[in-house]
Amino acid sequence: MDFYGILGVDRGASAVEIKRAYRRLARKYHPDINPGDRAAAGQFRQIVEAYETLIDPERRRRYDAGAAAAGAGAAGSTFGFEGFDFSVSASGASASTFGELFAEVLTPRGAAEEAPERGADLHHAITLSFEEAAKGGEHTITVTRQVSCRGCSGRGQLSVAESRCGACQGSGTIRSARGHMVFSKACGACAGTGRLRRARCPRCGGGQVETRTETLQVSVPAGVADGARLRVPGRGHAGRNGGEPGDLYVAVLVQPHRLFRREGDDLHLTVPVAIHEAALGTRFEVPTLDGPARVRIPPGTQSGQRFRLHERGLPSARTGRRGDLVIEVRLVLPAILDERSKELLREFGRINAGDVRASLYTADDQP
Repeated sequence: MDFYGILGVDRGASAVEIKRAYRRLARKYHPDINPGDRAAAGQFRQIVEAYETLIDPERRRRYDAGAAAAGAGAAGSTFGFEGFDFSVSASGASASTFGELFAEVLTPRGAAEEAPERGADLHHAITLSFEEAAKGGEHTITVTRQVSCRGCSGRGQLSVAESRCGACQGSGTIRSARGHMVFSKACGACAGTGRLRRARCPRCGGGQVETRTETLQVSVPAGVADGARLRVPGRGHAGRNGGEPGDLYVAVLVQPHRLFRREGDDLHLTVPVAIHEAALGTRFEVPTLDGPARVRIPPGTQSGQRFRLHERGLPSARTGRRGDLVIEVRLVLPAILDERSKELLREFGRINAGDVRASLYTADDQP
């Protein structure tokens, strides 16, 4: 990685020129100026790495001498064949495979780790009564999610006093052998500098995230339907390497009502009506979500006939407009008839002797 090229300065640039170039590029690529732009965020990280390396005289000297830039990680490391060394020989479990050796050339370690990684989505479910779903409002839920580590602010590392790298013994290079062939690469632990300035965060173990149980308020729209899914942006698991957090999806389960049946935003209610009420017409009260409402049915009402009360249904979760309450009449006969009632019904039948089943037959089918 050419840090001079990233900042757009010559190799002999002074500290003042490096600072001036850094400020100019920071104003252009800073994440606060480019919210949500992952390409700009990646460019800004490279600018910061280049600046921190070139503004430090010692780190710049090592960089100019050919060492990998501090902070570039293994993505900027090189891996090459050094030749044969017949004084060493590695075989069996202690030897790197050719796939492991040359994979460092084709896909350097750390490249995938440095890329911003979006957090996973989180899923939760809540159960509401029919009335709660109709009314909507704020509901409290408890979720367990991964959040950015509070110990290292999601970086996975902490700044420590500079010390010699134990992985490469201060050389900045890691050597691997396959048989008598010797390969070398820049040390990933110290980015090829031989010195350690950062240590893995003990709180998250370098994973950048920790698990936390949180209580959240979820806004449920009035009239939400059974099986609806609500999205709460940014309340999923935390991202890594500066990646965005995932979202929280809340599945809504609505318990059925003992009286009402929902069809879209309309409510359906079956009302028992006595035979004499249907024949003569009547007025009665029916329950609604807003309290009792008075209904009139005309004389001669048939079983199964429907009447509509406008805007007494459920509010639409999208528009807020209310549906209707549809009342369906169901005729109910007395369970037991005394002799007087039977005689009256027989007389009623003689007076109204028409065939109520005539519509079931054609002219040829008439008995």
